[in-house]
Amino acid sequence: MKRLYSMSTGMCYLVGIHTAIPADALEISEECFISVIGNPEPGKIRSHDEHGLPILIDPPPLTLEQKAEHERQWRDAELATRQWLRDRHRDEQDLQRETTLTGEQFAELLAYLQDLRDWPQSELFPALEDRPIAPPWIADQTQ
Repeated sequence: MKRLYSMSTGMCYLVGIHTAIPADALEISEECFISVIGNPEPGKIRSHDEHGLPILIDPPPLTLEQKAEHERQWRDAELATRQWLRDRHRDEQDLQRETTLTGEQFAELLAYLQDLRDWPQSELFPALEDRPIAPPWIADQTQ
């Protein structure tokens, strides 16, 4: 069955199945369909060649605003993910139980959480390589 691709709609059409096919629809090979539409390479986006057939390209770089939004989302998720550690420690203290974290670890945790809150105001924001770094022991903690 002949497969067509329309640049204007970004859709594929099968001759004999689809009755309304855009005028700009071009025949697309099975290989092109599978590699670009059916199983695209991760991290690539669809574009078109000079003939209007689909191709995969690298996405354009993020704008500064997009990078900042991405970093804020990361920071918010990191704060939410670590909050239970702070809450558990404070609950253990309030219940006058032995705490899971040492006093030094708790201070490191609080400092890290504050670094996360301050991250968007940093002059290095939103550079990935300058993100606040969690104390290594946090990875060993489980809920």
